Amino acid sequence: MATSTKRPAAPKSKSVSKVTSKGKAKAVPAKSKSPAQKSPAKKKPSATKAALISSKLSYKGNVFSVYTDTIIEPGSDTPHTRDVIRHNGSIVVLAVDESVNPKDPDLILIRQYRHAAGQFLLELPAGRIEPNEAPLAAAKREMIEETGFRAKRWTHLTKYYASPGFLGESMQIYLARDIKQGTANPEEDEHIEIVRTPLSKALALIAADKIHDGKTLIGVQFYAAAHREGRL
Repeated sequence: MATSTKRPAAPKSKSVSKVTSKGKAKAVPAKSKSPAQKSPAKKKPSATKAALISSKLSYKGNVFSVYTDTIIEPGSDTPHTRDVIRHNGSIVVLAVDESVNPKDPDLILIRQYRHAAGQFLLELPAGRIEPNEAPLAAAKREMIEETGFRAKRWTHLTKYYASPGFLGESMQIYLARDIKQGTANPEEDEHIEIVRTPLSKALALIAADKIHDGKTLIGVQFYAAAHREGRL
């Protein structure tokens, strides 16, 4: 005799009581639970860039901001916290006058007091790139503001990071040639002395440990090597 297989009855949905405005209890079907939400996948760094887990603005100033970032760096699976100074970037101007002695041209250096260093420093003119400003435009603007000089020929020499362990500022060095003296227009808090210095003397000052500004050490020696090898 054939037997029939009974399918189990579908479970009844639970109900809860809800009191109506008239004070009577009314059965209301309980809401079904939604499936468990999947936790977001763990961010992974690429081969060349860290994965940013979180970023908090710790300080905002006129020139730079400080962020506290939690990241996973390339080659690592462990998050680390980094305090980073964010800056829009700067330009450096190495202006040379080759009109008198092309073999030993004059460099346009400036001397100014630097509070962070607590002393006067001999430097190449430099300044911050303003938001949405092209680096070359910033170089031309800064040279006029700080020295009054203008140049007909411009060459990009190099780009570097002064202290990439915590400082995001990049610095781009431009060579300015065929220069012409004009009127400087420094900012209110800038007190600048222009110092024309032959390349040979600038190198001698570096060798004697009398120039301590990083951008000037890099720019002068970069230019000196290119000038000596005839690459410019």
